[in-house]
Amino acid sequence: MAVRLRLQRHGTKKHPFYRVVAADGRNKRDGRFIEVVGTYNPIANPAIVELKIDRIDHWLTSGALMSDTVATLVTNAKRAQ
Repeated sequence: MAVRLRLQRHGTKKHPFYRVVAADGRNKRDGRFIEVVGTYNPIANPAIVELKIDRIDHWLTSGALMSDTVATLVTNAKRAQ
């Protein structure tokens, strides 16, 4: 099973809200997932990013891959700490 850390879109039309999830890479974008590891709200000014860094590190050490967007969010969150 190839686990990926990626965004799952929620919210209404033109008002997106995203969850950062650990999911099997073969599943659909908004489909089945293993664990929610954070949230991202791009509509707020400034954007609100809440991540569980310890769980993300756990998944990365277990061999999970991150999408490009999630990698950017994690890098910025670690830099801000």
